[in-house]
Amino acid sequence: MLTAPSISRIGNLFVFVLISSLFCVSVSAQQARNQQPPARPAATSASAPVASEKLPLRRVVLYKSGVGYFEHAGLVRGNQDVEIDLTGSQLDDVLKSLTALDLNGGRIVGASYSSQEPTGHQLESLPVPVAGNQTLTSLLEGLRGVRLEVSTSTGAFNGRLLSIQQQTRREAGAEVTRDEISLLGESGSVRSFVLEPGTNLRFADRPLEQELARALGLLDSSHREDTRQLLLSTTGTGGRQVQVSYTSEVPVWKTTYRIVLPGSESPSGTKPLLQGWAVVDNTVGEDWTDVQLSLAAGAPQSFIQKLSQPYYTQRVEVPLPRGFLLAPQTHGGTMISADAMQQVMVTPEAGPINGRVLNAGALGGLGAGVAGGTGGGAFRPGTSQAPASPAEGLDFLAAAKSINAAQGNQLGDLFEYRLKDRVTIRKNESALVPIVQAEIAAEKVSLWNVGLGTPRPLRALWLTNTSPLVLDGGSFNVIEDGAFGGEGLIESLQPGEQRLISYAADLGMQVLAKQDGNLPARVTRIHIAHGTMIRTTESRQRTIYTVRNEDTSPRMIVLEHPIRADWKLTAETKPAEQSATAYRFRIGVPSKETRTFTVEEARPIVTQYVITNLNPEQIQAFTTDRELTTEIEDALRRILSQKDAIAKLDADLKSKQADVDHIFQDQQRLRENMKALKGTHEEKALTQQYTKELASQESQLGALRTEISDLETRQKTAQKDLDAAIEAVAFDVNR
Repeated sequence: MLTAPSISRIGNLFVFVLISSLFCVSVSAQQARNQQPPARPAATSASAPVASEKLPLRRVVLYKSGVGYFEHAGLVRGNQDVEIDLTGSQLDDVLKSLTALDLNGGRIVGASYSSQEPTGHQLESLPVPVAGNQTLTSLLEGLRGVRLEVSTSTGAFNGRLLSIQQQTRREAGAEVTRDEISLLGESGSVRSFVLEPGTNLRFADRPLEQELARALGLLDSSHREDTRQLLLSTTGTGGRQVQVSYTSEVPVWKTTYRIVLPGSESPSGTKPLLQGWAVVDNTVGEDWTDVQLSLAAGAPQSFIQKLSQPYYTQRVEVPLPRGFLLAPQTHGGTMISADAMQQVMVTPEAGPINGRVLNAGALGGLGAGVAGGTGGGAFRPGTSQAPASPAEGLDFLAAAKSINAAQGNQLGDLFEYRLKDRVTIRKNESALVPIVQAEIAAEKVSLWNVGLGTPRPLRALWLTNTSPLVLDGGSFNVIEDGAFGGEGLIESLQPGEQRLISYAADLGMQVLAKQDGNLPARVTRIHIAHGTMIRTTESRQRTIYTVRNEDTSPRMIVLEHPIRADWKLTAETKPAEQSATAYRFRIGVPSKETRTFTVEEARPIVTQYVITNLNPEQIQAFTTDRELTTEIEDALRRILSQKDAIAKLDADLKSKQADVDHIFQDQQRLRENMKALKGTHEEKALTQQYTKELASQESQLGALRTEISDLETRQKTAQKDLDAAIEAVAFDVNR
């Protein structure tokens, strides 16, 4: 039995929770089974006219995409018409989605509504220029030539408006500007009148006066509430059930949660209680009276198309024809026939969707919520307030379970919260309706990452959605030991999914992170194949986290270490969980103690070498750093030796070819000299000498050509042997 203090405490807490929602709530729920449709008088005959009645709204489904599904249902008799009240903003969506069914053999013969041409377009069609910010002067400017009757203290005058001008006069020592109109009378006389408080104007043209009144009425109607009426005509005999449904733009419904944590005196094994509410707004053209309300946690595609307004297309203005002679014309022939034109449609293959399943007890979620408030401590009374009595704590937790939450169902590809009680929400009112009431699994932890910008971590809950409902994203607040503990935001949560949500600052712990710099790189792999050596080294970096717990109880802190591109955790560092942006590590810290935790990461650096481009200095450097095994070193040195032998053959070939080129140049010189000796007395003696030299050089050329041919053969053989040796070298060594 509840005591008076505990009842007062529970009442105050619920008032606090509801006030925090910042809404004026108006909810009236009645059980659906107790409702019966009102009786209607029987029709005297099938064809007798029956007065139209409003078709009751029975069901509303609201979606996160800002649209709602509305379903009206009721009884009609004979050829009865039914009405549905709408706003002008609803009409476009209704025309796009209206579905009407006569469920008992009758027919829906048509639907009509009051069409309304846009105010601007109607005003443009009127002869009175009242659109825009008109003044009396500008209005009269647009009506020049109309017949006016002007009355002043000196008399009245009737005539047509000739002109409007401004006149500046000096009155009482100051210049005053006034508007003045001129009228042309029947006799041809022109009179001018100053537009001042004592001057009265009246349109002498009655039709023009009516048009002006009509234009002003249009402007007035544009400022009033725009209500339309949809009229559906039915035909049939007897009483029949009619169902009409449509979609319409509505405000997005909002979600807010309360998490009630067990108190220190709660029985062992008591789970936290999750309580969810939805904020719903009725801004359509009629009251929601005793409707079945569902809230869909999904966002089906929707768009706006203005079907209710008359649509005018812009037509081409064609001038009147003038006299002309028709000239002969030619038309181009076919370039590509219809048979040659083909359309190719490519249907991309759907790739696999990679997901991951979280094991029971693992860390969950892909990010923490946005936190606000302060708090701390384990599942026990806080240090800043007196603990609640055992009876009060148990009574509050039991009373919090008293709401009648919604029933969760699949709605196509979406998920809906179908309220168990019918709801009444008046036009232009809002309501807070219950959607979730379930026990959940939650672990209280502290959460820190370098992005917080402060050494103080956040108080958080590792929440597991153990209910069968999809928890839509929204705000939440935490109630611990019957008092406010903090609040935050949560994203959509599927049944069985875990999520880390934060709600307060943890003033009992501090975390510092320090980079230990880059550790010496080491070779992790040498891979040689097909004349290429791939050398993989590993650059390492260490981050040291220091955690201090000043609280009087041990804490579990979750450290989020950012995931960086190309960097991987070493085998010695194992996280409890990985999100899309961070690794998560669990660290237990006893009371009044400090713990350090090291995260070591490695980044692979791959370098590729062509074996034939290696030099002895590089191989010696690899050997000195102990990067190569003895077998790899011996194989590379043999290849270098063969490469040096080929290089020596290349040098010998170049030397022999240089000797051949030198002899060719010398022979050319001797031949030029022999040409120059013709007709001289030294011709005979020198010609014999030059001829002997040429013969000697030819013998040398023959010997050089033989040596060059031998060197080329040896070079090809050596290159072939080198290529075979390089192809035979294959190693894959992990260090």
